[in-house]
Amino acid sequence: MKDANKEKGRQSFIAEARREQIIEAAIKTLDDIGYVKASLAQIAKNADISTGLISYHFSDKSDLMNHLLTNLLERSTTYILERVGKEDTPQKKLHAFIVASLAYQGTHRERNIALLEIIFNARTPDNIPYYKLSDDQEDLIMKELRQILYDGQEQGVFGNFNVDVMCNLIQGGIGEYTLNNSITKKVDLETYSIELTNIIEKAVFSSKETNLLNDGR
Repeated sequence: MKDANKEKGRQSFIAEARREQIIEAAIKTLDDIGYVKASLAQIAKNADISTGLISYHFSDKSDLMNHLLTNLLERSTTYILERVGKEDTPQKKLHAFIVASLAYQGTHRERNIALLEIIFNARTPDNIPYYKLSDDQEDLIMKELRQILYDGQEQGVFGNFNVDVMCNLIQGGIGEYTLNNSITKKVDLETYSIELTNIIEKAVFSSKETNLLNDGR
């Protein structure tokens, strides 16, 4: 019985490693040729395995991309929330949120591009693009950002503004760096991160906090 459990655990480990290999190959494929041209055959070629082996783990391209989407979202969310969680004030949390979100794009460029390729090109079984889906359950990243802004307002360190509009503005500013090639050619990631953080802080801080911020620089 003990040997059987050991063998089962070994097989599970091998299967998980193979799935990870396929996922990494899918990321590379999406970065190289995009979602539309990506095929199981091309992904198998990048993984140096047979197409049949991919089909053993994933039923089809849509199934693989659904698993990949979940994987990418979990990793980016964990990266950002871990850094935000280390801070203890709304001001510091907001700063960490923006910096970490942009840093992830810089250090995980292929993963971020793969994520965007899936969101903007993949379809649900009902042929609805993912980006058009209305989430009944707010994703963890937006939920965290919303809470940071609410906490800042309740504590009097952030000014009065519409939280929904500000969330959209912040996320739009963060996402624009990857989507807009013209800005990436003119401004490096570090400069963009500093500038965007300064702009957002001035927009959300109360008058008192803005004065303290300026005095400290």
